[in-house]
Amino acid sequence: MKPRRQEKIREIVEKNVIETQEELTEFLRREHIKVTQATVSRDIKELMLVKKPMGGGRSRYALPESGSVRGENRLENLFRDAVTGVDASGNLVVVRTLPGMANAVASALDGAKQPDIIGTVAGDDTIFVAVRQGKTAASVAERMRALLSEGR
Repeated sequence: MKPRRQEKIREIVEKNVIETQEELTEFLRREHIKVTQATVSRDIKELMLVKKPMGGGRSRYALPESGSVRGENRLENLFRDAVTGVDASGNLVVVRTLPGMANAVASALDGAKQPDIIGTVAGDDTIFVAVRQGKTAASVAERMRALLSEGR
């Protein structure tokens, strides 16, 4: 069931403008695939779908580009395209993104498996990055700012 569902997700995202998980869930239900929002969310992460800006503050789900799917390349591309600012306080780094892009950037940060990052929590346009004890959030934020400035 999962491989069929994920293949259908790939097909839907390639052929339609899908802006939200709810829209994707509705498309799947029209194809007679029973699914919850939580399952769709996991599928999006596993398929490494990205949100691409469409202009006017809107973005859509898309398949990752070949060659930039994993690790640093994906992270660099997302930072260049979606991150608007980075700040640090205590053991947290706060990353600001374009609206609707925080989940994609957080997923890329998690996928990059950086040893000094414990994990991320993403909202719509803000990510909290938890930094491992003994590491400084300021140095992690500085590395993120370097990614941000490289793309501009």
